[in-house]
Amino acid sequence: MLFFYGKVLCTDLPWLQEIGRPRPSRRLPVVLTPDEVVRILGFLEGEHRLFAQLLYGTGMRISEGLQLRVKDLDFDHGTIIVREGKGSKDRALMLPESLAPSLREQLSRARAWWLKDQAEGRSGVALPDALERKYPRAGHSWPWFWVFAQHTHSTDPRSGVVRRHHMYDQTFQRAFKRAVEQAGITKPATPHTLRHSFATALLRSGYDIRTVQDLLGHSDVSTTMIYTHVLKVGGAGVRSPLDALPPLTSER
Repeated sequence: MLFFYGKVLCTDLPWLQEIGRPRPSRRLPVVLTPDEVVRILGFLEGEHRLFAQLLYGTGMRISEGLQLRVKDLDFDHGTIIVREGKGSKDRALMLPESLAPSLREQLSRARAWWLKDQAEGRSGVALPDALERKYPRAGHSWPWFWVFAQHTHSTDPRSGVVRRHHMYDQTFQRAFKRAVEQAGITKPATPHTLRHSFATALLRSGYDIRTVQDLLGHSDVSTTMIYTHVLKVGGAGVRSPLDALPPLTSER
């Protein structure tokens, strides 16, 4: 009908636009239980385990975690700053106390890579375009180095410069997929599932929706509200009338 009025009769009917288009459906996100998270972590090792813990412990997106710089970790105040997240907005997240020792060890390993690059006269790490033009040497400084640095060098597709990049997205994705399979979890879990699980865990613990919205970096609270529906899965505590029936005496 929309096509007939709009394309054939060349008539614009706003009211028809409203009732004629079905609302886009929103699927409930996949969420892991705490036990499932532990099982997956048990099949991850080294930096991959730490990175998965960080995603679950902060709710950040995988791209935000990969792009963390040394200067973004504030151990004194227990915060992690996500720079230019989705929508080009910065936000502050909690630095999980239980991860602080492991993150300090990670920085020690990263510093060894940084010192090696300095000694070999390597190019500095990539910076946001505007910053790289204004401060071309900043990429050589320790504060701008990656928290999760790649162990090898690669060619920057933007400039053709051979430099050290952060951990590859695909590398972690593959490791996580293997861990999910080894843990015997049949849910279609991906690294982004850790973010969903973080949000659901906070709401289940009693944190208000606005707090969760800020931590996730959602511009619209309606996006965050989807997690309240996850908590209601299974009847929201309603007892099925079938369970109230007396036991059957025999089968027929």
